[in-house]
Amino acid sequence: MEYAQVLTVSTEWLISNTVSVASAFLILWVGWWLSKFLSNHVATLLPRTRRIDNTITPLVSQLVRYGVLIVTFIAVLGQFGVQTASILAVLGAAGLAIALALQGTLSNIAAGVMLIWLRPFNAGEYIDAEGIAGTVVEIGLFGTRMRTFDGIYIYVPNSKLWDARITNFTRETTRMVEIKVGIAYTADIAKARAVMLEIAKDERVLAEPAPSVFVSNLGESSVEMAMRVWVNGPNWWSTKIDFMEKVKTRFDQNGIEIPYNKLDINILRRTPAH
Repeated sequence: MEYAQVLTVSTEWLISNTVSVASAFLILWVGWWLSKFLSNHVATLLPRTRRIDNTITPLVSQLVRYGVLIVTFIAVLGQFGVQTASILAVLGAAGLAIALALQGTLSNIAAGVMLIWLRPFNAGEYIDAEGIAGTVVEIGLFGTRMRTFDGIYIYVPNSKLWDARITNFTRETTRMVEIKVGIAYTADIAKARAVMLEIAKDERVLAEPAPSVFVSNLGESSVEMAMRVWVNGPNWWSTKIDFMEKVKTRFDQNGIEIPYNKLDINILRRTPAH
C-alpha cells in the first residue's frame, strides 16, 4: 500500500511538473554540450592569439567548462522553484565542506594558478623540480603533464611542483658547456690547452663569451683541465657529447695521456737465512 501511494504521488508530481522536468533536462543537456563546446573553442582559439601564452590555454579552457556547468546546475534547480539565494547558500555550505574534505585538490588548483601567474616554466620547456624532470606538455587545473627525455608520460600534481625548487634548463637562450678531463703530470699543459681550444672552433660555439681552457684542479694522479664554451640552448646536449669524444680522440692523436687509476704490486722476496 505504501509503495502504491509513493508511486501515485510521484506520478502526480511528474504530471504537474512535466514542463519543469522537461525544461530541466533540456537545460542540463544544453549546458553540458555548451561547456564542452566552449572549452574546446577556447582551447583552439587562444593559441592563435599572440598576446596570450599557450601555457595558460588548458587552465582557461577548464575554468570555462566548470563555470558553465555550475551555471547550468543553478538553472536546473531554478526550474523546480529553488530560490537563487538558497542555491548560493547551499553552494556556499557545500563549498566549505568540499574545501575541508579536498584540501589537497584545492591546493593543486591554487598551485596551478600561481604557476600560471608567476610562470617559472612554460609549455615546451625542460625542468627539474627536485627529481621530477621532463619537458612540460601542459599545465592543467589540477596537475601538470610532462614527458621525460626517454619519452615517458608523467602526471604531476601542481602542488608538488609549486613546493619544489624548480630548475629550468630551457628558459635562458644560451648555456655553458663545460668539459673536464684529467691529463698526466708529465703531459704538456700548453699543448693540451691548444688542442682543446682547437676543438672549440666549432660553428655551434658563440664568440662571446669567448671559449676558455684552464687548469681547474690538481688531483692525486692527474692535472684536471677544464674547457668552457657558450652555445645556444638547443645545441647544448649535442655539443657536450660531441666535444667529449673529440677531446679523447685528439688527445690520443697528440700523445697526451689521460691517466686512469693503476695498482702497482711489489713482490718482496726474503733471502733465506743460512
